[in-house]
Amino acid sequence: MELFTAPWWSALLAIILIDLVLAGDNAIVIALAARNLPPHLQKKAIAWGAAGAIAVRSVMTIGVVWLLQIPGLMLVGGLGLLWIAYKLLADQDDKAHDGPVASTFWGAMKTIVVADALMGIDNVLGVAGAAHGSFDLVVIGLLVSVPIVVFGSTMVLKLVERFPAIIKVGAAVLALTAAKMIVGEKLLDPVYGGPGALPSAQALHTTAEWLTYAVAVAGVLGAGWWATRRAKLKRSGVDDEMLAQ
Repeated sequence: MELFTAPWWSALLAIILIDLVLAGDNAIVIALAARNLPPHLQKKAIAWGAAGAIAVRSVMTIGVVWLLQIPGLMLVGGLGLLWIAYKLLADQDDKAHDGPVASTFWGAMKTIVVADALMGIDNVLGVAGAAHGSFDLVVIGLLVSVPIVVFGSTMVLKLVERFPAIIKVGAAVLALTAAKMIVGEKLLDPVYGGPGALPSAQALHTTAEWLTYAVAVAGVLGAGWWATRRAKLKRSGVDDEMLAQ
């Protein structure tokens, strides 16, 4: 992907939005990890933990970019990202931020690094998928995500609380990214048309491609809306039988 072209800027915008939406919980858990430390150790733990988080996330991202070159894994990664996009909507009303707490400096730093490694999988997969193998976008994605995760918990939380639509837009971007990963899977070239596709079948390939995009985005938003509605009705005392009617 060439630098500063329309596709490059589009991919960069998707990466930044993915970082903003998916980094919120990571940032909050990391902030809570050091909350029992003395004030003079809290900033130190977060700063050193950030260095470890950068190293871990860099290795994870490079590893995911390399793995996605293996035939079949773009499809698996795309399906996994669809599930992440759905859970982002389905779980938005049920998120508890009672994350792990550390009482020592090294305990807090270890918690920060481990939390970022475990909770950053969705972010890494989303960034790698949106970058489409462009290493410069992967690097920018890393540079953007780490400060958001480590230092931006309050900013991200307030932004999402003030503009709840960001969650839905982020889920749609993730779904679209997942669809692009699926369409880009070489094993599915007979469906979506690869380098050797017949010109006569191009219209069918294009239709299949756009249909995949539409189904992915509409499916995630629809399923997320239904899961959220069902959770709200259950909290109001509506049972499954009434939901099915």
